[in-house]
Amino acid sequence: MIISTKTIVSNSDMIKNYKACRDKAGDFGKLFILKNNQPDAVLLPIDEYERFSEIIEYFDNLDEESAKKFLESLPRNGKNRY
Repeated sequence: MIISTKTIVSNSDMIKNYKACRDKAGDFGKLFILKNNQPDAVLLPIDEYERFSEIIEYFDNLDEESAKKFLESLPRNGKNRY
C-alpha cells in the first residue's frame, strides 16, 4: 500500500487540530495517525466506514469456498494478477 505523506498526521496534531484533521480525512478518504512515529490509527469519513463495513459484512457471509476464491482474486502488491 502506498500512503501519501499528505494523509499522515501525528497523534499530537490530531489532538490539537481535530477539525482540520477531520476535514483532511474527508478530502483524502482517510487519514493515518502516527504515535511515536508508528502507525496508530486511521480516521475515516463515515461514508468510507459504511462502505468498508458493507464489504466486510459481505465477506463474512460468504461460504468458505467463495471466500477463498474472493481472496485469491484480490490484487497482490497493488497489481492484479490477471
